Amino acid sequence: MHRRDFNIGILKISAAALLAPRLFARSLAPPEDDAASVAALYKNAIVIDSLCGPLVDMDMPPAPDVLATVRQSGITAINFTISETTFEGTVGNIAAVEALVELHPEVFMIVRRHSDILCAKRESKIGIMPGFQYTAFLEEKPERFEMFRQLGVRIMQLTYNNRSNFGDGCLEPGNAGLSKAGVAAVKKMNDLGIAVDLSHSGYRTTAEGIAESKKPVLISHSGCAAIYPHPRSKPDDILKALADRGGYFGVYLMPYVVASPTVPTRDHVLNHLVHAINVCGADHVGIGSDGAIQKTVLTPEQKAAFDKDIARRKQLGIGAPGEDRYPYVPDLNGPDHMEVIATELAKRGQSASTIEKVLGANFQRVIGEIWGTT
Repeated sequence: MHRRDFNIGILKISAAALLAPRLFARSLAPPEDDAASVAALYKNAIVIDSLCGPLVDMDMPPAPDVLATVRQSGITAINFTISETTFEGTVGNIAAVEALVELHPEVFMIVRRHSDILCAKRESKIGIMPGFQYTAFLEEKPERFEMFRQLGVRIMQLTYNNRSNFGDGCLEPGNAGLSKAGVAAVKKMNDLGIAVDLSHSGYRTTAEGIAESKKPVLISHSGCAAIYPHPRSKPDDILKALADRGGYFGVYLMPYVVASPTVPTRDHVLNHLVHAINVCGADHVGIGSDGAIQKTVLTPEQKAAFDKDIARRKQLGIGAPGEDRYPYVPDLNGPDHMEVIATELAKRGQSASTIEKVLGANFQRVIGEIWGTT
């Protein structure tokens, strides 16, 4: 199954560096003048991709060399979408993640508490934070919020691209905003310590979700409408409101950073990223690739799978404009995508402190404010 259905299909460092990563990062020489400084910063940073899968195809057992490459990515943790459109499929995906961790405990662990992020870094593992993008099975029975939280799912979107019982998605022309059920869902999620994710929500749903939440919210994977006005992107007033309330904005590595038929590049991504830093401030921005740690290789089989999924999404009415290109940025494709972005930020004059925050410290902070810091 293609990763878009549910997104299911690292070098040891010293204890001293773990205890003081920010102090280390700020003591570096300007990274743009010293590539080794960027590498050192990256090695010691908490690195979190706020929407990412570990593997391109979770239906296939990973080969040892693939596991080794993924582990050596330097990525500390990922928000990993496990939701299917059905309750049964979603429970099955939770079981699949548990099986992955059981089979490869030297590589993966489940992140259920804020302190698990630092544990993953210390043990050179990749922490998996199970998350939801689909909501249908929650709309049917809102009491499932608590059940899935107990199963380890502590990041959840309110909508996908279309309308849900909770609010309008980004492809809904009506732009109706949060429903009464959506307002109740935000309160429930706040009470349970579940992160509210508004990545695929429409303009009003996003604005109202930010305003209704008593805790910071996530836009885990999106782009900046001021750079390219795609339905998945967010305008500056949304970015400012998110930052004013302590939230987090993750820039995705998707074709929608530029108009079709242009093939996206790292420069297009960096344009969005630097704009978001300028609008939100350095404390509220990160990377949510919407891809995988493992490199995507466009074999004939993979091309056929992508083409099939693009056609399926169009038929279901959930396909967004610009889905005529494969869903990744070719020169940010692979396990080193976060480190490449760190290097590119340095080239654009961003400070070591800002780079460290974008790599993962911002997401780590906001998750602690939502979940608690135990």
